[in-house]
This record gives sequence, C-alpha cells and structure tokens, in this order.
Amino acid sequence: MDVVEWLLDTDPAIRWQVMRDLTDAPEDAVAAERARVATEGWGARLLALQRQDGQWDGGIPTFTSTAAANWWQSLPPERQGTLFPEWTSTTWSLMLLRAFGLDPASAGARRAVRLVRERCRWEHDGEPFFKGEVEPCINGRTVAIGAYFGEDIEPIVLRLLGEQMSDGGWNCEQENGSTRGSFHTTIDVLEGLLEYERAVGSVPEVTAARLRGQEYLLERRMLRRLSTGEVIDQDRKTDRPAAWTQFSYPTYWHYDVLRGLDYLRAAGAIPDERVAPAINLVESKRDAEGRWPLENPHPGQLHFAMDEGEGRPSRWNTLRAMRVLSWYHQAQRLAASSDLGRARS
Repeated sequence: MDVVEWLLDTDPAIRWQVMRDLTDAPEDAVAAERARVATEGWGARLLALQRQDGQWDGGIPTFTSTAAANWWQSLPPERQGTLFPEWTSTTWSLMLLRAFGLDPASAGARRAVRLVRERCRWEHDGEPFFKGEVEPCINGRTVAIGAYFGEDIEPIVLRLLGEQMSDGGWNCEQENGSTRGSFHTTIDVLEGLLEYERAVGSVPEVTAARLRGQEYLLERRMLRRLSTGEVIDQDRKTDRPAAWTQFSYPTYWHYDVLRGLDYLRAAGAIPDERVAPAINLVESKRDAEGRWPLENPHPGQLHFAMDEGEGRPSRWNTLRAMRVLSWYHQAQRLAASSDLGRARS
C-alpha cells in the first residue's frame, strides 16, 4: 500500500483533505467525502459527546511514558482530574471539529454551535463564548472557531489588532509585562486571522497585521532566536530534541515547526530561503515508507485516540507534511520556471 492509499484508508476527517490536497479528485467527490464528517467517524462521535448545556467533557489522560502513566494512576482520584490539561473541553472540541473540516452548514454543526453560543461562557468573567475573553491566545482560537462556523467575532479581531506587539507577534503574558511576541500565542492569532479573512474577505488592516505576524515567524527561521540564531525551545541540559522540532497532533496551543509551515501553506505564502531549514527538517523525518511519526504527544485528557501512538506512523502528521512539501516544491518549480523565462527574454 502506497502512502496516499494508506492515508485514504482512514476516517473521513483525514480522507477528504487527502483527496483535496494530495490527489486530483473532483471537487464534488471531495465535498461528498467531507459531508460524511458530520455523520460518520470522529466527527459524528465528537458531536455526540456534546452535553445539552453546550459543553464537552470526559476523556482519559494520555502519557509520553509508562512511568508517567503509573505515577498518575497511583494518585488519589480527586487529584487525577486536575493535573493535566483537559483537551476535552469545549474550546478544544470545537477546534477539533474545525480541523476535521466539519461542514458549518450541516445540521450537526448548526446545533453544536447554537448550544455553545446560547449556553457557554468563559471562566474568566462569564463572557459569552463568541465574545472572547482577555488572552490573545484564547481569543485567536475563538476567532478561528467563530469565523469558521459563521459567528460574528469582529470585536475580538479588533481587539487582537490593538494587541499586536512591536515585533509583530502576540503574547498572552503581555499584561504581565512581556514586551516580546510568543510563537505559541502568535500562531494561534495568525490561524484565527486567516480564518477570519477566509470568512469575510481581505480586510486591509487585518491582512497587514497578519502579514506582520507571519514575518515574525519568518524572521526567526520558524524556530530560532532573532538575537543568537539558537533554536528557541532547546533544553541545553539534556540531549532531547527541541520540542518545536517534534511534530505533535493535535498541537493544541503548542507551536511546532510543522504547524508553522502548514499555516504558511494555508495562507498561500510564497516560501523563501528562510523556510528552507524548516523544510529540510520536515523531509528528514520521513521514514523509509514515506510516512511521518507522531512525536511528543502533549499530556492531557483526550476524547479518543486518532493515531496509533507515539513513535508510530501518524496519518495526521503525514498528511500535513506531504502538503507542506508539495506547497514548497511547487513554489520552487514556479520560481525556477520564472527565472528561466527571464533568462530567455
């Protein structure tokens, strides 16, 4: 079985994206496959887990080592539920439905979003869900969710524009005195602004802010300190690879190189020499069968597994890596063709 066949042998949430991004499937076939997300597989399963109050909950922790799992299981039950992020919360459940490509016009999506709009509020100060709250990382995700599902989130967008930092990034610690952008927060905001532009069309001030944020990533070669060129998320005390060089899925609020590159691809950015080392990193992780592994899964409660486990080939990572490489190499070919045309003229 070749890689594309392996990718297609899975849930509709992945299959329709493979058809769209990696094959020549007709648009109507892609649309038909995407429509299945609402009624089959992970999408239907996740929709069914929403409570009547609009919230999601439940799930079990996942661990990166047996020792961590044994330690957690040895704790009293009252402590087990408070030590790890709950990726089963409402926000992360909606982010997954968006990642699955759930059709916003489907009956399941309309019902789920209506319940969230009418019944869900933020812990911060009881704000209605689609009004957002105060942290730009949370608000970036809320914009992505709201724009995708057709909600009015323009006030949150305007707030984010006013919170962009002088280096082009965003940082949830700004209110605590931070003066520099954060990769984690910036990628959340960039994905949100891009989804907003998809929903309403290009808005000059939004596009300008997004491109400034995009430049924040590019100036740092997608993972390096501007001041020293060192990999930002590298622990000098250990031999462990920098977390940002390991590809997780779902990424949740965490930045990594593949997530950053997949944003650039989705944004239609024209890659330049600043992304070449990041592309080389992606290519270096492909195994002998042309697949990419799941790396560094983030501990926390999950609704259900969507991959075969850490170190095993990951369909999500393989899909994202293949479409990133396709975007990059197509741009390289177009640039070479343009250069050749100029040389002949």
